[in-house]
Amino acid sequence: MVSYAVTLLSGGLDSSTVTALAKNEVSNLTALTFHYGQSHSKEIDCAKAISKSLKVEHTLLDISFIEKISWYSALTNPEKFPIPTNSEKNQIGFNIPITYVPLRNTIFISLAASLLESNILNSIEINGANPDDVEAIIYMAPNFIDYSGYPDCRPEFYEQISKAINQGSKIYTEYGIPFNIKTPIIDFTKADIAKLAYKLSVPLEKTWSCYRGTDKPCQECDSCILRAKGFKEANLIDPLCE
Repeated sequence: MVSYAVTLLSGGLDSSTVTALAKNEVSNLTALTFHYGQSHSKEIDCAKAISKSLKVEHTLLDISFIEKISWYSALTNPEKFPIPTNSEKNQIGFNIPITYVPLRNTIFISLAASLLESNILNSIEINGANPDDVEAIIYMAPNFIDYSGYPDCRPEFYEQISKAINQGSKIYTEYGIPFNIKTPIIDFTKADIAKLAYKLSVPLEKTWSCYRGTDKPCQECDSCILRAKGFKEANLIDPLCE
């Protein structure tokens, strides 16, 4: 079986851990990072460094036009919508925060699937590969336990988007090759993710979870708060906070 796999790598703790996990499962892996008009580029630089450290092929796609359509977010329009700070831990995840980027994961999955389908169709129709020996995998790092409340991080979303992507693709409707969207940490706590990252030797010092692009994590945004909570509960040291 030949696996064509893409892992969506933002440069954060979660996606870096899933990328390391994917590398152990498949040999033909591409880490895909999007420049979607986010408020800073630090996470993109981190994604490049992580890919290099893990020895995974890396592709950066500039889709910065997204900020013009998904503008109702603190991550794409921080001048209009300030990033929330110092939220209570027990309140994070109960409402959809202003850091939610409208339909971001829907867009990301569609682009990743498009890249995979092009590669697979070329393999089958140009190079003569047997469709029965080909599989398409998209690795993603949503988390539904210690999370910020984004609707596109829920298991229900991935169940439905998988069906839609398959029904709209040639590799599935003509060749019977389904897109397998793997979300291996979707039911992990942040502590579970931190432990797995240590186990997989993820270069944590190169990751970036903060919503801001400052020299050091702000320790005030929801993402920083959740990350700190995870390392504390796992009794592990976050190298970014030493």
